[in-house]
Amino acid sequence: MNKAIPFLYFSLLFMISCQPGRDAGNPVIPSLGEWRGIIHMQDQELPFNLSIERNEETGLTIILRNGKEKIPIYNSRIIGDSIYIPMHIFDADLVASFNEHEMKGYWRKNYAKDYRIPFTARYGETFRFTDNPSEAEVNISGRWEVYFENESGKSLAVGEFSQNGNHVSGTILRLSGDYRYLVGEMDGSRLYLSTFDGEHAYLFIAGIKNDRISGNFYSGKSRRETWIATRNDTISLPDPNSLSFLREGYQSISFELPDMDGKMVSLDDPEFKGQVVIVQIFGTWCSNCMDETRFLSRWYNLNKERGVKIIALAFEKLDDFDYAKSRIEKLKTRFNIQYDFLFGGKSDRTGTAKALPMLNGAVSFPTLIFIDRTGKVRTIHTGFSGPGTGEYHVKLVEDFNLLMDKLLDE
Repeated sequence: MNKAIPFLYFSLLFMISCQPGRDAGNPVIPSLGEWRGIIHMQDQELPFNLSIERNEETGLTIILRNGKEKIPIYNSRIIGDSIYIPMHIFDADLVASFNEHEMKGYWRKNYAKDYRIPFTARYGETFRFTDNPSEAEVNISGRWEVYFENESGKSLAVGEFSQNGNHVSGTILRLSGDYRYLVGEMDGSRLYLSTFDGEHAYLFIAGIKNDRISGNFYSGKSRRETWIATRNDTISLPDPNSLSFLREGYQSISFELPDMDGKMVSLDDPEFKGQVVIVQIFGTWCSNCMDETRFLSRWYNLNKERGVKIIALAFEKLDDFDYAKSRIEKLKTRFNIQYDFLFGGKSDRTGTAKALPMLNGAVSFPTLIFIDRTGKVRTIHTGFSGPGTGEYHVKLVEDFNLLMDKLLDE
């Protein structure tokens, strides 16, 4: 648990924990069914959809909805007229006072100082942005060449959108990963898209004129970029296997980092000799890492007898072993992960550079390093195209399986 969380917060949790089953048995609960939430950030309203269900054994289940994506959240607690909703595997939560039809409170990230953003929700509203948008003046279905711009310069991305009437869904892929499941609408010539997974809140607002999209992208408390897009059916991002590489003179990687029992682990340990090894660079705060971890866990549970090991190096928001362990154990339980986790340090350039000095520059999250049975690095893959990217995810899975079959058969 974040040591910076005030004593009052621990007291609240204690009071809540002393009421077993209260959320299941208390007659005063938020109404079951569909709700529409709003994160009030940067003078904008980021809408998301959620539903509330009740199970006699587990109490309330909150389901965050981003189009096809459904993220179930358990262990919500109620005390009096307040509800505490932990955000999935992330170190964040929604805290709000409520009645049967409304919630009012805030979204907070517990590891970040003073990170609180107002949150409201209303029962019975099933729309995303507006319940009666104007007729769409354009259909943006297809592939788009996208550029984001901020004070650091421009960066390339690829947009993939599907539109049916006013409803728009899709995603935007950048070099480090994708914006997962974006959902929204076309209101006349205005485009609105959003997603909220508990850790990340993304909002896209743009106008469309002469087949050109231009607008603003908002993320969380303060991040803002402009973005423009033009149709381009052939646009693609650089090869993700070419972005990260070993510095000159290196053919392998090495590290010595603690596992969740505090034992120091190295690739030179006997258990890795003669094995194909995948080193995953990730953080429990990273949504693309969550998608990748879910995929790797399922794959490993089916293939672990083939002479393969996966080692996940966790770089966290706090440089604190106990904190990292608590986040990782929650992740392992949620996704039934049976491979090893090591604590790499803080999730910044200093942390990754210290743990892996043989890699070029700052490592992106997530990154996979594929090592053959002789200990040689064969491929380094930057980013992860998650299930929200459609054909990109299918291609990634195909390439992953081909590479692993090759390495395991050598």
